[in-house]
Amino acid sequence: MHDDDPVEVPKNSSKHSSVSRRDFLKISSISVAVPLVAGPKMVRAAGQDVAVHGPGKVPMEFSINGKIYKADLEPRVTLLDALRDQFELTGAKRVCDRAECGACTVLIDNKPVYACSVLAIEGQHKAITTVESLIQEGELHPIQRAFIDHDASQCGFCTPGFVVSCKAFLDTHPHPTPEQIRRGLSGNLCRCGTYAGIRQAIAQVAQKGA
Repeated sequence: MHDDDPVEVPKNSSKHSSVSRRDFLKISSISVAVPLVAGPKMVRAAGQDVAVHGPGKVPMEFSINGKIYKADLEPRVTLLDALRDQFELTGAKRVCDRAECGACTVLIDNKPVYACSVLAIEGQHKAITTVESLIQEGELHPIQRAFIDHDASQCGFCTPGFVVSCKAFLDTHPHPTPEQIRRGLSGNLCRCGTYAGIRQAIAQVAQKGA
């Protein structure tokens, strides 16, 4: 069969006509492509409708440190990139960029997460807390002060993530044991090896009941 050979339309069709094979292929390709461009941005997955965003920028709104931030971002942008590049909140550091070191730790609904492994779009409609919010009226948070008292930071790249993780840990373990401290901070790495100072800082804050 050649491309220009006719393709018969079924007799029960409303119009008894024929189109060439080439025209038929053109029509078929258009009908397949149109839903990808103009169809509804919803897909059926696991028995429920799921909204599909992108690939271009979409409007997003965030609640960060009690303030509202808005930006048009591509759905692939991580929360870490949005914080640093869009909102100039640079406390969370990019170190490993693969959810291993904890330097980018922030709180989402009071739970510590690696900002490099969370898409910004997932952070919408949730309370995001970064290390910038811990200083109130120019005063360091007790955890930050304790880090200074016990020389718990050297190069400083891991420090913001540790401080945020320490806050989340002490919020749930106000009087931790040494073993709980070791286990509670196992998700953060310090390449300078200041773990002893960090544990002492946590113990100091716990004793003062911060």
